[in-house]
Amino acid sequence: MNEKPGRAVSRDAFYLAHMIECIAAIESYCEAGDVETDPRTLDAVLRRLQIMTESSKRISDELKAAYPAVAWRELAGFRNVVVHDYLGIRIERIWPIVRRDIPLLREQLAVILAAVATDAL
Repeated sequence: MNEKPGRAVSRDAFYLAHMIECIAAIESYCEAGDVETDPRTLDAVLRRLQIMTESSKRISDELKAAYPAVAWRELAGFRNVVVHDYLGIRIERIWPIVRRDIPLLREQLAVILAAVATDAL
């Protein structure tokens, strides 16, 4: 893809912000109540995970290479499971991801977004 340098940065910033927005929604859904037994909450969380992981695939390869601590490959793999193997999702594996991995990812993405936004100035 031949883009001007500023376009790649703004595209990455857009998708990073979108991923953070999805994480905020997931966290708010999980604050609302009995998330492990409420099928609507589970559906909402899975949908936001799907959207978030789809956005992660749209981040430029250059940015992913610059931040190898982020589990980019795992995010893409999880997206494939949520989209293509949704009947094989083990619910008991979703909540540890939400509790353990999502807060770390939010922190990582916030740092990256701040750096990308500074670079764009």
